[in-house]
Amino acid sequence: MDFYVATLFPEQVSDYINTSITGRAIAKGAISLHCIQIRDYAPNNYGRVDDTIYGGGTGMMIRPEPVYGAYEKAVELAGHKPYTVFMSPKGNVLNEAKAKELAQRKDLLIICGHYEGIDERVIREITDEEISIGDYVLTGGETGAIVLIDAVSRLVDGVLPNEEAYTNESHTDGVLEAPQYTKPPVWKEMEVPEVLKNGNDALIKDYNRAAALYDTWKNRPDMLDKLDLTEEDWKKVLAFKKGL
Repeated sequence: MDFYVATLFPEQVSDYINTSITGRAIAKGAISLHCIQIRDYAPNNYGRVDDTIYGGGTGMMIRPEPVYGAYEKAVELAGHKPYTVFMSPKGNVLNEAKAKELAQRKDLLIICGHYEGIDERVIREITDEEISIGDYVLTGGETGAIVLIDAVSRLVDGVLPNEEAYTNESHTDGVLEAPQYTKPPVWKEMEVPEVLKNGNDALIKDYNRAAALYDTWKNRPDMLDKLDLTEEDWKKVLAFKKGL
């Protein structure tokens, strides 16, 4: 999968994505990253891309011309129009379902705003969707772009070692992941649950399902509203709570 990022701060994105798992994925060709400097397409000779806001207001706003120039460069590099996303606090909040949907695409162009944002006209002209990573405001879209690329790329074939690495995770099936443990078996007088050490796969699976449902009920009860839980599921949650 090919990622294109139109940004005023390409190093902020590339330094992160070229590290760790995503960096290794780039090295072996599972994904690619192309950062496009918006300032290269400034409508002047001194690289200024922002201007004052019509109607008043504090701060400066990015003009449409340089963003559109960066978009055209992405189209040139891809050979066609990539699916184009604008990182915006006004967008739909990113979730695992959206990450899975985007991971099916061949390429993705992410537009990063800064200052007071980007002129609305170019956003309407080039973007297919606006996405937010949460109900808060950041200083720029680069952090959101990094989160989006990380969430999407881990679902692309060849990025993680096998499918199980991303199917048994929080939010994958609508619940949080069950608590996990490693050695030592006892730490500060706290023991790893015995069922996880006995090697019985069926019991372990049943225990983890109950633990996942309980943690979701305790920490994110809103998620359970979206699930069609059975009476048996609720019995598992109550039994798990009783056994703590």
